[in-house]
Amino acid sequence: MMKWFYGKKWLGMKSFVVMAILVLLAGCNLSVEVGGSVDTGSGSTGNSGNGPANGELARVVSVVDGDTIRVEINGQEIPVRYIGVNTPERDEACYTEATNFNRSMVEGRVVSLVRDQSDTDRYDRLLRYVYVGNTFVNEELAAQGYAEAVLYEPDDEYFDHFRILEQQAAASSLGCHPTGIFNDSNDRR
Repeated sequence: MMKWFYGKKWLGMKSFVVMAILVLLAGCNLSVEVGGSVDTGSGSTGNSGNGPANGELARVVSVVDGDTIRVEINGQEIPVRYIGVNTPERDEACYTEATNFNRSMVEGRVVSLVRDQSDTDRYDRLLRYVYVGNTFVNEELAAQGYAEAVLYEPDDEYFDHFRILEQQAAASSLGCHPTGIFNDSNDRR
């Protein structure tokens, strides 16, 4: 009988230890702190596998359109305009498709925001390259045909790369290209 008692007591102790560990884990804050920065290496494009260098973390609170989001940084909600790409506007063909593609990549996610030269545009939106993990969102928009490459000087680090991706997407009739929305022959703003 004594052996059974000790065995039962030991079983109860195991359960107690497991419960204690679960309670401790539940109390841990495992979320990513937004507003901080991340330095994940020297790679900058989604193709490199290294993700962005020196990006600021933010949580996407809403998707405005194909190339603009609203993020939360340190408790403030801030608009962000993607650098180097342009998607259809609200009254243009393929607006909904481009917006939905952007939404599928970033909505509710923690993103890394990487600056080129300019901090903001004339509308006080942050100008940034946007990453979700190792996915370079600006790049994906151009590669999948939902954005055209546009040079907004002096922010030109990836302009040539985006232009090549846009040409490839157009040749393959991807995304918005079949509508002709990007056929204005103007890649500077």
